[in-house]
Amino acid sequence: MLRYRIKIEGIVQGVGFRPFVHLLAEKHSLKGWVLNSPSGVLIEVEGEQPERFLEELKNNPPLLAVLERVKVEELEPAGYPQFEIRASQVEEEPIALISPDIATCPDCIREMQNPTDRRYRYPFCNCTNCGPRFTIIERLPYDRPNTSMKAFALCPDCALEYSDIHQRRYHAQPIACPRCGPLLELIEINNRNGLGGAIISQPLYGEKALQQAHELLFMGKILAVKGLGGFHLVCDATNEQAVQTLRHRKGRPHKSLAVMCPSIGEAEKHVDLVAEDKRLLESWQRPILLLPRKENSALAPSISPDNHQIGVMLPYTPLHTLLLERFSALVMTSANESQEPIVSSNEDAAIRLRSVADAVLQHDRPIAQRLDDSVIAPGGSRLQFIRRARGYAPTPFRLWREFPPLLAVGPELKNTFALSTRNLLLLSHHIGDLVNYETLQHFQQSAEHLMKLYRIQPEVVAYDLHPNYFTTRYALSLSLSRKIAVQHHHAHIASVLFEHGEQGRVIGVACDGTGYGEDGAIWGMEWLVASMRSVQRAGHLSYAPMPGGEEAILHPWRMAVGHLMTVYGTDALPLLARLFPDRSDSEWFTIQRQIEVRFNTPLTSSAGRLFDTVAAILGFPAEISYEGRAAVLLQKAAQKTTQGPVLDFPLEGEDPFVFNPAPLLKMIAERKLAGQDPCELAFSFHRAVATAIVAGCRHLRETHGLDTVALSGGVFQNRLLLQITETMLTQERFRVLLPHKLPSNDGCVAVGQAAAAFAQLEETCA
Repeated sequence: MLRYRIKIEGIVQGVGFRPFVHLLAEKHSLKGWVLNSPSGVLIEVEGEQPERFLEELKNNPPLLAVLERVKVEELEPAGYPQFEIRASQVEEEPIALISPDIATCPDCIREMQNPTDRRYRYPFCNCTNCGPRFTIIERLPYDRPNTSMKAFALCPDCALEYSDIHQRRYHAQPIACPRCGPLLELIEINNRNGLGGAIISQPLYGEKALQQAHELLFMGKILAVKGLGGFHLVCDATNEQAVQTLRHRKGRPHKSLAVMCPSIGEAEKHVDLVAEDKRLLESWQRPILLLPRKENSALAPSISPDNHQIGVMLPYTPLHTLLLERFSALVMTSANESQEPIVSSNEDAAIRLRSVADAVLQHDRPIAQRLDDSVIAPGGSRLQFIRRARGYAPTPFRLWREFPPLLAVGPELKNTFALSTRNLLLLSHHIGDLVNYETLQHFQQSAEHLMKLYRIQPEVVAYDLHPNYFTTRYALSLSLSRKIAVQHHHAHIASVLFEHGEQGRVIGVACDGTGYGEDGAIWGMEWLVASMRSVQRAGHLSYAPMPGGEEAILHPWRMAVGHLMTVYGTDALPLLARLFPDRSDSEWFTIQRQIEVRFNTPLTSSAGRLFDTVAAILGFPAEISYEGRAAVLLQKAAQKTTQGPVLDFPLEGEDPFVFNPAPLLKMIAERKLAGQDPCELAFSFHRAVATAIVAGCRHLRETHGLDTVALSGGVFQNRLLLQITETMLTQERFRVLLPHKLPSNDGCVAVGQAAAAFAQLEETCA
């Protein structure tokens, strides 16, 4: 007789792991026990051949389980009479990993569609293999009393399923049925043309609520629908008037809207799909994929007016499946006003969504953690995260050693934060832009929630250099002895190095819109010689003034003035006047004076602002209603052709070297005024930027002996620029590192801050 004590760390709670262990022990005629603890799962087995049990446990765990570490200790036999599942332990320091929310499994869908099943058409059907996880957990270990399901007492039938080891719902914490689970409710609102209104009918419940929701959607109405992590605004995606109404009420005139299709077959009517896209769409994570729109799609034209990409996802809750059974596609966009967090409570929805929705379809299961949908731009086997949230958060990353607990507060825009415990780094879900009170609250509540779940008391905080960022002020306000500032673009490159386990120095190219530089200027197109620990600015785009500061972002023609007047002075005014004839003499005089005296005119080396400038010169953006719109329109134009004049801007000086784009911009402006195709000029500009990136890397290889290049920054979400740049670098025999598990935008910065801080701590402790 042999007895093993086995401790397993990883995603092993909420994925059917304990019943799996129980049945596996029975299969191998073993006695003992299994239980959840805050650190993972503990198992004791004894019998004649426990090693076979252990081998199968490691090699064939449940589909959704992730075994990060398995520790085995051999003990003296204890004489257990049977195998049992014991009550959870709560006293240990928690390092159990929380499972992300899991899309509804095929078995539950079949039950929900079976007229003879007691869960027929029940919108909250789930089992051990699917359903809410992270969004309902209030504390560890993952047991029903520690979730937002604690208010729903099990009926006898559900209690029998919950306690029967041979049932698919054994110890499924969100288990529910129509008798004992959450209840669907629909409330109609007199919207008064989007001005907000009062309830105009008695609430409808259950199937009646669902049928009325269908009727309202057919009528072109806007619904607010409560999902796993918050509310969506929903309308018929093939109804142009309904989509326009939703845009008007939400204040989102141009930015693309995501759609949900009931199946792969329906999705293929609207977008082009390859095999890997289908696999991702049907995976249990169910992200939004950005896919090429088909010319004959019946989707409303205003779904995605600025580009040819449609954000598509499949249903991931039973309610979604029921809601879509009579539609080819529904708009599913986060229910929030611009730059506010997603609405997650019924009380909040009643206040904040009355001016947007004609009806609210909600339920009475509270959301413990609000959570947006994940967004991915697929590219064959290579993914590009745009937003890492539902389905992926809070799955952690493993550190190369144990460190003191750390909080990395992340950036101001596209914020995520990171927390470490032992040798794990937990990256939060997407928080958003910290530009108002609601998102600041969301940041603090989310950080406190994750620290509470894992009982993490940070000893170190990492933060951005920008002195006015809320995250910086928050970090500096903490009573911690160790506070580590990390420059924004160093964090970008450090995140790529961390993801690839790269410990040495590389050439880092960071291209984005805004990052506070060490000299106080706004950086954004930077060549760095960097490791996770150290960074040297080796090259950058030449500085240009931003007349009016934020106004230059909202009105990109101002950046064109800044770039051209910096080099050509008042000689550029006749060219600028021809490019922008609608500008008045007083505007030209005001901007000229702003640049001369540097009033509200910061300097920037931003790649994002450079793309804005070229878009303005070529006449693409009329209104900047969302971040990056000018660059999106410029890329859309560039992708219409593969030819154009060869444009270039040379490298000047060294240590650091500088690329001056003014001659290039002047050439583009003159060719545009001479009648050359703007799409060809847009393509030529993309190629010129890629050529400049490679030229800078080539220079650094010659001076520093480095041949590995890491690319990061939101500008590299431009697939055309990334493709041309990567191809050119590969042809030059550079080894190219790209982010795959993290976004290239600021959603990766918290991980980079943490990696840079850990590298400094390691050097200090060495």
